[in-house]
Amino acid sequence: MSLPPALEDDLLLTGEADPARWYATNLVGIPAPLLGSAEFNAHPRRLRIAGARASSAGLFALLDQCGSAAEARGIFEHYMELVFGLAKPAGRAAPSEQRRWKASYLKLLQGWGMDANAAAGAVLKGWAESRFGLVPSFHKAPLQRFPSPAWMTYLEEKTTSRYHNNNIHQQLDLLFEFCQWMLWRFQLLGPGTHVPLWRGSTRCEEQVVGGSLRERRCTMRLNNVVSFSLSRETAGCFGDWLLYAQVPRVKLLLVPGLLDTRSLQGESEVLALGGDYEVEASYGV
Repeated sequence: MSLPPALEDDLLLTGEADPARWYATNLVGIPAPLLGSAEFNAHPRRLRIAGARASSAGLFALLDQCGSAAEARGIFEHYMELVFGLAKPAGRAAPSEQRRWKASYLKLLQGWGMDANAAAGAVLKGWAESRFGLVPSFHKAPLQRFPSPAWMTYLEEKTTSRYHNNNIHQQLDLLFEFCQWMLWRFQLLGPGTHVPLWRGSTRCEEQVVGGSLRERRCTMRLNNVVSFSLSRETAGCFGDWLLYAQVPRVKLLLVPGLLDTRSLQGESEVLALGGDYEVEASYGV
């Protein structure tokens, strides 16, 4: 895909062809440049996706009556099955029902766990872009100057019908709100506003936006959805560089123990919103 030379020159002059300067509108009431900044991570504020809890007020009324995390998990998963038709049909389904693929948050998370740069990953990154205004920086390749083949691939995959149907964004809205509710109600990862997490990486230099890797402490721009691990040893299996960060709870989407599923739990994986993070970096440790 190419643009007229005059328009391309205008984009370059204004910086609009550089996605590193892009931010989208969002549904959380906090400007995206602030939400994606290291300053927000140091002084986080609670995030609420507009309309998500109000549209499912009955769900959260039931959750407020729960006395344990296990009871809350059961109610949430049953609600999602009923509202989005995720339960397997009893008996023998009609042929049309068998052929129809219903996207679900569980299938999406499983797809992310297998390959964060496949279609499921694009849909999840597109959701974060839509809800929080954070533009992705990587999908199969760096998402740099627009337009480019990498951008075209991302734009195509984030709307793929295999994962992007059955109100998948609304499903992810409820997953995020449920995660936040569980973190504060049952303190799944302990008390406090931040969680110490680790990330293994092989491509660090291009992500540094402040400081230097040689200084061990630097600011890195991570993708708009990013995987961390609760375990330093596990994170070390995913790259030569080991990054340590204090991640705000308000940016967490999925944590071990949130759902009654084995998806992602084997790696103690945590999914978080990205942006600029101050990290401690070590090589080959």
